[in-house]
Amino acid sequence: MLRKIKKFFKILGPGVITGAADDDPSGIATYTQTGSQFGYGQLWVALLILPFMTATQEACARIGAVTGKGLAAVVKENYNKKILYAVVLLVLAANTINIGADIGALAAAAQLIIPLNFVVLTLGFTALILILEIFTSYKVYSRILKWLALTLLAYPITVFMISQPWLTILQATFVPHFELSFAFFFIITGVLGTTISPYMFFWEASEEVEEEKAKHLIKKNQAPKISDRFIKNLRLDNLIGMVFSNFATWSIIVVAATVLNANGIFNVASAADAAKALEPLVQTFPHAGFLAKLIFATGVIGLGLLGIPVLSGSAAYAVSEAFNMKEGLNLKLKKAHGFYGVITIATIIGLMINFIGINPIQALIFAAVFNGVAAVPLIFLIAKIAGNKKIMGKYKSGKASKILVWITFIFMAASALAMFYTLFKQ
Repeated sequence: MLRKIKKFFKILGPGVITGAADDDPSGIATYTQTGSQFGYGQLWVALLILPFMTATQEACARIGAVTGKGLAAVVKENYNKKILYAVVLLVLAANTINIGADIGALAAAAQLIIPLNFVVLTLGFTALILILEIFTSYKVYSRILKWLALTLLAYPITVFMISQPWLTILQATFVPHFELSFAFFFIITGVLGTTISPYMFFWEASEEVEEEKAKHLIKKNQAPKISDRFIKNLRLDNLIGMVFSNFATWSIIVVAATVLNANGIFNVASAADAAKALEPLVQTFPHAGFLAKLIFATGVIGLGLLGIPVLSGSAAYAVSEAFNMKEGLNLKLKKAHGFYGVITIATIIGLMINFIGINPIQALIFAAVFNGVAAVPLIFLIAKIAGNKKIMGKYKSGKASKILVWITFIFMAASALAMFYTLFKQ
């Protein structure tokens, strides 16, 4: 029995890390705002999007595993330079904006429990993240990332600790609800964008390659030697990561709707507002407000330390693959100057975004919406690559995978178009 458990946990890797990184500070802020502003009105998205998110991420992971290359490298080999540069520019822009918003969120959350200046905290977190990502080996770092995922458990625990209108919640989970307004489509685009994000596509594909390198499955100028068992494990890892991620998404929306919306809090303007959602978790203890802030801050900081390196790392993979630079978290700094240079520059530019006067919580939601728009053309490209027999061989997408990924593209494109339509119709 113990051997089976150990074997199961060995399977978990890029899929679980990607799923956990999906609920980064931008995700927490967007899902909390969704529940606060619309109550249970957008809860159905968390369930509906699960098969689409799983299929899209599985396609990305499979592309990386079969080709032994990241997404940008595959695009470079099979498409023209205009498409390659557009892809790299999209992921760089989306990730840098997201990095900046997440760094600001880390500092804002930390201020709930540590009386330090915002600037000092942003600089401190930026330095810590860069040191961990550049000077920690991939093997150690991936182990740290897996454990940081546990910080999400505060929300599911809160869901089942407080009194809930379960019939209403179940109905909202399974029955879609729409409002023809810009506010509704703005937030729903953000929910989709922070759930199915460009950085996840590039990260999971590249991390599958990292896993193969660690297991010595890749030899120079040869395709990886993988088996059906390898692909099966890849799919299991991916599925577990996405289910875990979406259950956390559902839990955050439920908690925000029950605690914030039901008590007249319809807008999350600060980290303190978002932290109020967790007060029922500790309401029987003295100083419940501070404890809620402590749990919230710990979760945001843990997930930020998880998410920001994923954001900068996926941008670095894309740029390095596009311009033939050595890449990989398994390499030391002296062997991959360009790769770690992109990580450093993207993180520092993200840091600078925090000094132009944008509210950290609003920045997180804007980053999610930007991701929702940027993801659309990238999903189109992923669908084309994953279904191409010349590139994928016998592991090209099957009928179910093709249908789900193309529906993902249509669904996210429709949401973005509806958002812009309602914006200009105001």
